[in-house]
Amino acid sequence: MHDPADYLVRRLRLRHLELLAVLADTPTLRGAATHLHLSQPAISKMLGEVEACFGAPLFERSRQGVQANALGAAAIGRARIALNELRRASDDIAALRAGATAVLRVGAPSVTATVPAAIVRLRARMPATAVQLREGPVRDLIERLLDGELDCVFGAITPGLLASDLLARLRPEVLLADELCVLASAAHPLAGRSRLRWPDLLDAPWVAPPKETLVRQAFITAFLDAGALPPEPVIEALSSVTVGTVLRLDPSLLCAVRLEHARDEVARGDVCRIAVSPAVALPSFGLFTRQDGADPPPALREFAREIQRIALPQSTGPGAAPVDIPTGTPALALSPREC
Repeated sequence: MHDPADYLVRRLRLRHLELLAVLADTPTLRGAATHLHLSQPAISKMLGEVEACFGAPLFERSRQGVQANALGAAAIGRARIALNELRRASDDIAALRAGATAVLRVGAPSVTATVPAAIVRLRARMPATAVQLREGPVRDLIERLLDGELDCVFGAITPGLLASDLLARLRPEVLLADELCVLASAAHPLAGRSRLRWPDLLDAPWVAPPKETLVRQAFITAFLDAGALPPEPVIEALSSVTVGTVLRLDPSLLCAVRLEHARDEVARGDVCRIAVSPAVALPSFGLFTRQDGADPPPALREFAREIQRIALPQSTGPGAAPVDIPTGTPALALSPREC
């Protein structure tokens, strides 16, 4: 009996997979020919060979170029994974020849205290593990994970991610509850105060991220829910470097951040968290891998355990709450040291 997979293995070449990946980003045969340093007739022939291998048209042709249909999109996705696996194999072999026993590729936002701590603890347990950290927007990192470029991604489960079809292709390894936090210099007049509520902070000069961010929206909601108009920040900034610097230079400022940012700033010193009630939840953080049925390698399993161990001692702070996502994985909450 004819095995379609065996037929593909015998007929499909790596150059065919490269063409599929290129046509996804350069949807003209001329552009693909330039990118692959081939003639346009050669590209047309290769595309015909690819479609013959799959036994169906993968692209719609027009004067504007070629556009992948549903079958083509599926083929492109798998082609990218296959090519990235080959690149990873090359990198892994180079790392192993240099003395590493494993390579772990992690995606994470630029502001996180959990991931660096987990990496250090992983390497303490598995010192020959090479870790490659890629930073960027979580949505971009998730796509790189699904394309096979990364082993895992640590990031927030945003409404956009929940509404997309990407979540069904992900497997949560660890879930951490998140919330809105208020940071201040350790020399701030409110340091050490307890039983503060949001209206008590109306007259303070605030640092906050732009209005389109989830943190700013939670900040606005906190005051509105308390029956108060939210204050306008005197400094609007997204950069963690800027936020940390101005907090340390001006002890009068308060800053609205998410829990991961709070933990990062507190760990750097001279900054503490101001306890404010009631707690305001933010989209949960999680460590995600691909939902492909494969068992995670030992380095990835140990990295997930280290994130969990880092979270556990912090799980009793204010606002600790379970993450309401049915995964079978226990949800954990983190809370940085308060003033």
